Amino acid sequence: MRTVWGILAAIAAAVCDTPTATAQPVHGIAMHGEPALPADYAHFPYANPDAPKGGEITYCVIGSFDNLNPFIIKSLRTTARGMMDTIFGNLVFEPLMTRNADEPFSLYGLLAESAEMPADRSWIEFNLNPDAKWSDGVPVTPEDVLFTYDVFTEKGRPPYRDRMARVSKLEKTGEHSVRFTFNEKADREFPLIIALTPIIPKHAFDMDTFDETTLKPLVGSGPYTVDQVVPGERISFRRNPDYWGRDIPSKRGFDNYDRITIEYFLNANAQFEAFKKGICAIHTEADPVKRARTMDFPAAQNGQVVIETFKQGVPPVVTGFLFNTRLPKFSDAVVRRALAMLYDFEWANRTLFEGKYERTVSFWQGSELSALGIAASETERKLLAPFPDAVTPEIMAGTWRPPVTDGSGQDRKVLRAALDLLKSAGFRLEGGTMLDREGKPFGFEILAASEAEQRLAGIFQRTLGKLGIAVAIRQLDDTQMQQRKQRFDFEVMIASQGFSNSLSPGIEQIGRWGSESARQEGSFNLAGVASPAIDAVLEAMLEAKAKDDYVAAVRALDRLLMSGAYMVPLQHNTDQWIAYWNYLEHPRQTSLYGYQLPTWWRKQD
Repeated sequence: MRTVWGILAAIAAAVCDTPTATAQPVHGIAMHGEPALPADYAHFPYANPDAPKGGEITYCVIGSFDNLNPFIIKSLRTTARGMMDTIFGNLVFEPLMTRNADEPFSLYGLLAESAEMPADRSWIEFNLNPDAKWSDGVPVTPEDVLFTYDVFTEKGRPPYRDRMARVSKLEKTGEHSVRFTFNEKADREFPLIIALTPIIPKHAFDMDTFDETTLKPLVGSGPYTVDQVVPGERISFRRNPDYWGRDIPSKRGFDNYDRITIEYFLNANAQFEAFKKGICAIHTEADPVKRARTMDFPAAQNGQVVIETFKQGVPPVVTGFLFNTRLPKFSDAVVRRALAMLYDFEWANRTLFEGKYERTVSFWQGSELSALGIAASETERKLLAPFPDAVTPEIMAGTWRPPVTDGSGQDRKVLRAALDLLKSAGFRLEGGTMLDREGKPFGFEILAASEAEQRLAGIFQRTLGKLGIAVAIRQLDDTQMQQRKQRFDFEVMIASQGFSNSLSPGIEQIGRWGSESARQEGSFNLAGVASPAIDAVLEAMLEAKAKDDYVAAVRALDRLLMSGAYMVPLQHNTDQWIAYWNYLEHPRQTSLYGYQLPTWWRKQD
């Protein structure tokens, strides 16, 4: 596994006390240390600059859409894929700088050809590429950057609308330059978050109607334009032959198809059948047992479909059952810990998954950021000292592990331990029914979005029932599930897509676990976590300058999340698995974050 930091570079300039500190233009910026690639880099290591251009590809997803504007809260979860997409690529909208997927967190020039930032990170200035243009041929200007932040602040969705709260001044400083000066609310990561914020054209959007859903193709600066829209069913993009950025280093080897289509399906079965027929170019499946059982159709057997696994250098995605802690029944961490003990991983892994999974415990499992099996350092203890009850003694000592059952599906010792913990919270088992501290029957509903999720919920339900806890399972379609998520309208739900944790966790953790986001409709803090201890370590993590302080803050966060039992983590398989039709090819080198679909191409006939 690659180190999070690499070799830290020497600080090039002395730390200055004022926001007028001088800085030199640089081609890239890193969260810690310096970017790995030199100023004269030709392309990202995992991209093939000689990849042929041409042909078409069709991706397939589950769900629906009724909106093309990804920046508004209306239809937050039903915006068409591809407009700004971490998997298929930012086809229409682009940020000032773009991430190199072969480093923990480093950014290189895109709309901005360079950036200037002092050592204290009190401001950042972006120098726009004078060749940057919108898809209608209009140049990208500093006025577009200013408009983007005006409209996002007034009518955008979180997290975009909240970013100006950390900016004391946003100003045009030249014909092609714009500067952000930060206030005391900003942290050391925030300049990079600004750099990653997508920019929209002032001349193509109206402030008054910005927050209304639209199916009208939008103007962006990206390599593709919207070509065809069939609401809820299909969206197609056509490569812009006049794309301004096709030859800049950060885009060489990307965006290789003339046309990209994204087809929507109601469920996973329909999607997979479409893949078998050749409608969909790729298919991903997290369940290794399901892979083995379903990849036996003729095209997979005769080599028309290629099956490949890729290795990643990042922690596994954390999936699991999320408790809505806004509800009184889940407000007590002791109750949540007891319930978490009742997911019988050993039985599930043996009976349903053929032993192919590992138990997920830590949110940064397998990396140096994980607190699993490691006693808290002195720095961690100082961070957590004001919150003496927030971390359990076993987790603080690094000795805690979730209970291991005998795999029989009815391990009495684990059931007894969970019952004892519930009793300590004032619960009691009476006549085969679990009663809460008020003497009312205790139970809850689990929401599932697919048959696979329903099966996982059934595993949990099975064990909970042995302690008289009544669990109902309700399966919703994707649209219903997304609406419930947005309104926090659930008791327990399965985070099947999970939390992808990088080797450089940052501001996204506030969106997932910060107290403020718990109150924002549409945020990613689905569990409703509102913990002063978590808020404090998040702040320490974002302000850390030294490696040891940063690692200590992330480990402290890991301990708080494990102790809080806001989620019952399930299992993972570390291989990144994909099946694809053999007309596709990909670069030889895999990035730190695994394969990158925007760098793939279609074989030439």
